[in-house]
Amino acid sequence: MLRTAAPELARIQEPVRARLDRIGASLSQMVAGDFHLIDEVNDYLLLMRGKLFRPTLVLLSNEIGGKPSGDAEAIAAVVEAVHLATLVHDDAVDHSALRRGMPTVNSVWSHQVAIIMGDYVYSRSVMELASLNRVDLIEVLARAANAMTVGEMRQLSSHDSLDFSEKDYYRLIAAKTASLMSAACELGTMVGDPSHREPLRAYGFALGMAFQIADDILDYTEAEEVTGKTSGQDLREHKVTLPLIAALNDFNDEQRLALNALFGNPQPDDHSIMRVVDAVEVSGGIDYARSKAEAFAGEALAALESLPEGDGTRALAEAVAYAVDRRR
Repeated sequence: MLRTAAPELARIQEPVRARLDRIGASLSQMVAGDFHLIDEVNDYLLLMRGKLFRPTLVLLSNEIGGKPSGDAEAIAAVVEAVHLATLVHDDAVDHSALRRGMPTVNSVWSHQVAIIMGDYVYSRSVMELASLNRVDLIEVLARAANAMTVGEMRQLSSHDSLDFSEKDYYRLIAAKTASLMSAACELGTMVGDPSHREPLRAYGFALGMAFQIADDILDYTEAEEVTGKTSGQDLREHKVTLPLIAALNDFNDEQRLALNALFGNPQPDDHSIMRVVDAVEVSGGIDYARSKAEAFAGEALAALESLPEGDGTRALAEAVAYAVDRRR
């Protein structure tokens, strides 16, 4: 299956548009509480939700084999809710002030509220999935949630660590990003045509790896008005991602001194960050990371080869191009 040019997400979502349009209402109903602060924060969370990429993967995977199920819409809402919960927790842990151009829950309310709300949204997601009376579905989601938790702990332990290796990085993004995308595809086909479960699980994992590497590249290449956050934010937070890992071996003494100074400063200024960003680009770190994203994209496309042709399969192939070539 050939790679296509990067499409708009709306085009990828077209085969499941009607089903996807119902996800917002499902999310709102699922996370509604009986306490005013919970409802207040949940209303804000729904404003912050993204482009519904993960629910799209659930519904497209559910279409493969021609046996779509209404249960997939509930699962798609659950997957998006779990994703939202992890973002709320991540922002609180990182003390982030902005998410998608909006103030984070922890900055509007408090870190305590953010942590409790993340727990609340996650627990409501499990309740919703349990209502389908399918232990196997809960097992897949729980495995992904556990992986994401371990991934967050790995990231905390790697903070300020310039010894963070490429292998460490892949292990981290496999847990934090690829696990949920893989689960989204697997869950979708489990309530559709389960004979495609393994290739779709593998597809989702490789897609997630490519997606996260591309996201980390954007932190070095895109302006704030595109990404919704300050350029070089990962460096500002002393996070080591693949572009930096790949470039480090080629840094000269001056570049290495600039990097050490940045990581030694708890609040580096924009000039210090841009010096390192420029050094990473000149040293080939961005090109290397892009080549790895393309390699995982190839694995994702290869996983689709055994699937029947159709609108769903074609949209999943287009999602690979979107994941690698998109802007946030």
